[in-house]
Amino acid sequence: MELFISIILVVALIIATITDIRSQRIYNWLTFPLILSGLLFHTLDSGLDGLMLSGSGFALGLGLMIVPFFLGLMGAGDVKLMAGIGAWLGLNATFTAFLFTCVAGGVYAIIILIQHLDAFKASLANIWSALVCFMATRKFEFTPTASVQALPRLCYGVAIAVGTIGAMLFHYTYTGSILIR
Repeated sequence: MELFISIILVVALIIATITDIRSQRIYNWLTFPLILSGLLFHTLDSGLDGLMLSGSGFALGLGLMIVPFFLGLMGAGDVKLMAGIGAWLGLNATFTAFLFTCVAGGVYAIIILIQHLDAFKASLANIWSALVCFMATRKFEFTPTASVQALPRLCYGVAIAVGTIGAMLFHYTYTGSILIR
């Protein structure tokens, strides 16, 4: 069972990473079957307990990622991917995957910032100017400079894949299972 779950998730994460890098999209044809198959698999395997495991992981994955989505920080595909991961891993392992994903996302963001240091410096200077203006006038006026190239968008599916695989390895190493019931 563990091997089957691992294979399903790794294949889905590889596909999500490829599509996210190529088109900055994680498609519904990947995420919806991932969610439904996780719920169905665990229900058929363990009945109501399996549905509760899968449903709680799904809800946590969705819930943790929905706020950044509403703030415009990530796409809906990222949210659905984490919900699908949750449907397969359950509550505890999904939370670990989310934490590992946050770390992977932070490292990924730093790498992108280093690669685009001029745009990052211009953005920081712009933010600093807005802060100084606010402190002096108590009016918040922020106007992004159009002359500077914008920082690229992160393909967060990459961070989700790295974080999830890292969490699966972590759980397997320390508990002998990728699932914690």
